[in-house]
Amino acid sequence: MDLPFAESWKIKMIEPIRKSARIEREQWLKEAHYNVFQLKAEHVYIDLITDSGTGAMSDRQWASLMIGDESYAGATSFFKMKETINKITGFKYVLPTHQGRAAENVLFSCLVKAGDYIPGNSQFDTTKGHIESRKAFAIDCTIDEALDTQLELPFKGNVDIRKLEKILIEHNEKIPFIIITVTNNTAGGQPVSMQNLREVNKLAKKYNKPVLFDSARFAENAYFIKKREKDYADKTIKEICREMFTYADGMTMSAKKDAIVNMGGFIATNIEEWYEQAKVKGIIFEGYITYGGMNGRDMNALAVGLDENTEFENLETRIKQIEYLASRLDEFEIPYQRPAGGHAIFIDAPKVLINVPKEEFPAQTLTVELYLEAGIRGCEIGYILADRDPVTRENRFGCNDFLRLAIPRRTYTNNHMDVVAVALKNVFDRRNSITRGMSIEWEAEVMRHFTVKLKRL
Repeated sequence: MDLPFAESWKIKMIEPIRKSARIEREQWLKEAHYNVFQLKAEHVYIDLITDSGTGAMSDRQWASLMIGDESYAGATSFFKMKETINKITGFKYVLPTHQGRAAENVLFSCLVKAGDYIPGNSQFDTTKGHIESRKAFAIDCTIDEALDTQLELPFKGNVDIRKLEKILIEHNEKIPFIIITVTNNTAGGQPVSMQNLREVNKLAKKYNKPVLFDSARFAENAYFIKKREKDYADKTIKEICREMFTYADGMTMSAKKDAIVNMGGFIATNIEEWYEQAKVKGIIFEGYITYGGMNGRDMNALAVGLDENTEFENLETRIKQIEYLASRLDEFEIPYQRPAGGHAIFIDAPKVLINVPKEEFPAQTLTVELYLEAGIRGCEIGYILADRDPVTRENRFGCNDFLRLAIPRRTYTNNHMDVVAVALKNVFDRRNSITRGMSIEWEAEVMRHFTVKLKRL
């Protein structure tokens, strides 16, 4: 008889969490203007708003904190981190930043100007925000199949090569680079195949355009390549990662995801000109080039986390938990983006709240209903996050409208996943009675979802 699957780690420390009463949650949500980002963390029972910076570090990471070098310039911690990044990615030049959006801010300040077009696969919120705040245009070239949540396709995060070439032809002189997000978060945590990365690289060379990876979850992407792309079944995760990055000219990284640290990020590239420009902007925005807004201790932990999380066992444990939650939702016939992604389950909100019109934001409504049901905080990845069209100022309804349940790494048990699944079932069972959604009372011009004020209708 085969042994059941078990985690590749054991628990050494815990943090207490508390349940709350529905009447309390109703008041807290009202005070937060029905924006779960505005809730106090202590008012949340199971927190799935993000997997960014919320994972549990390993004993090796905690030990590495104690020997961090806090020198302002030339700290040994920087060189440890740089060496690890060099080995895993093959990129020569490394600039630390305090997190991923800071890496984008530094690099895009050098590369993006008003009127530019930046094609890629479903640029995530900060990426799109950094592009559009510079009066440039983020162009989504994700394959159309990603919009069909019930379609089983192994690499739904892929770039549509025909769409990409069309943009390269039409706007060639105004395209500074192509950006590929691995995994594709907005499409549902969906991976990009090695074959697709290779095809994008070939096309980029044809039009003499560099390729940048948004690499927050590159290790999870490598796991899916190993599991779903037959030529890579016998490759190690590190071998797969190294090949992935041969198809890019640089990367930005939020280390709060696949490096499993609470804060940190970096830029890495083989383009010396990018590095030289980014050094100057990095000093202005972040700090000196060997710390860039990070403590030495955190650079140590980042190096260890990258090394650990580019090993198969660690990734398998993490992604098996996502699959477990997906299997429970299958029992209850709750629709989500299939197949299950690498870091989260993305509930197809319009298929759940069938009576809530798109103009009343079904995914945000479902996010609120789940919190009211059990104190579980998810995150809307849909019509509100999409912001308004920068030209017409109309809401953008052409994307998926998801409730994202992002699972922090090494943090919750499958018992917590059972609570999440049953809470969702309870909402699902009363879905026909939910006929009204949300309206916007106030919103920011860019990345409105973080601070938007809403009203229940």
